[in-house]
Amino acid sequence: MLLGIDEKCSDSYSDTVLGYANSIRTIDGGTHIDGLKASLTRTINNLAKKSKTLKEKDISLSGEHVREGMTCVISVKVPNPEFEGQTKTRLGNPDVRRLVEQSVQENLTEYLELHPDVLDSILAKALNALKAALAAKRARELVRTKSVLKSSSLPGKLADCASSNPEESEIFIVEGDSAGGSAKQGRDRRFQAILPLRGKILNIERRDEAALYKNEEIQNLILALGLGVKGEDFKKEALRYHKIVILTDADVDGAHIRTLLLTFFFRYQRALFDEGCIYVGVPPLYKVDRGKQAHYCYDDSDLKEVVNTFPPNAAYHIQRFKGLGEMMPAQLWETTMDPERRLLKQLRVEDAAEANVVFSSLMGARVDYRKQLIQNASSMINIDQLDI
Repeated sequence: MLLGIDEKCSDSYSDTVLGYANSIRTIDGGTHIDGLKASLTRTINNLAKKSKTLKEKDISLSGEHVREGMTCVISVKVPNPEFEGQTKTRLGNPDVRRLVEQSVQENLTEYLELHPDVLDSILAKALNALKAALAAKRARELVRTKSVLKSSSLPGKLADCASSNPEESEIFIVEGDSAGGSAKQGRDRRFQAILPLRGKILNIERRDEAALYKNEEIQNLILALGLGVKGEDFKKEALRYHKIVILTDADVDGAHIRTLLLTFFFRYQRALFDEGCIYVGVPPLYKVDRGKQAHYCYDDSDLKEVVNTFPPNAAYHIQRFKGLGEMMPAQLWETTMDPERRLLKQLRVEDAAEANVVFSSLMGARVDYRKQLIQNASSMINIDQLDI
């Protein structure tokens, strides 16, 4: 039997176990995989209790907790293999399980006793997985016991709409109470809901489910939108709004909050993008007043185009909006919320694998990648246009 385990996956939350029998890939598992998992779980629990990391009265670590982040390859040589299943890709020899269990227990125990630092790392990872599982269980019970269709269970800051039809309802997720106040006054209450956020939400790319479900702003999003529990099959009919609009200030902080929200939606329920439910609202950057006329501009080129239409000696005033809170409710409705005049961008994921890499690279714990990206792109940046 050949066994290889990589325990250095501290930033990963999924396990990869590859099994082979007589060099045949057993994609449906088998007795060798069963023996490995059982022995691995039992050995880690025994060592955890022996080292006093786990007390006898504590809940034992499950196999899922022990294997979190693990990458493992197990290959066995069997004289008379018995393959099961329609595709013959599952090993069925019962004696193989016993041999694998014994071998893994002996060799893994010896290795970890000689390398206590490795054992400590594995136990720390497994204990965090256990805590996250318990937190997720409590959150699932909370979500399931509270009907998100009842007003009593909705977040206090949510200004809901009158319509109960998700297909015609939309929700604006805005940053701060100031922008939330303007949006609440300027909206059409028949079909538009407003959810103000308090500051920047949690970056879930760097946190486990325990932290996710403990975060108040994340819980408000889950309950307000009717997202249900992470990992469950997506049901569009359970959504309270079929149009989810991220509306943030047109500055660096607003861009950061928008990226954090997109990370949350992509990791928590990627099907929202596939169903076309995620939008980004585009507020104007400038207001140009000339006499009794007002022109709203969404970028510098738009501003230049408007100014160039004025006579050479025309008097006009340019106002730069630093945030949505500076806009009067009527202005916010006219420029950003009115379905007849607003500018919305619908977001979809064309390449899920590429999007996964982008979120992991830009929002993950690795700083070196982002540093290299900034250095490589520095020559393309116009310093005069930096928002510092």
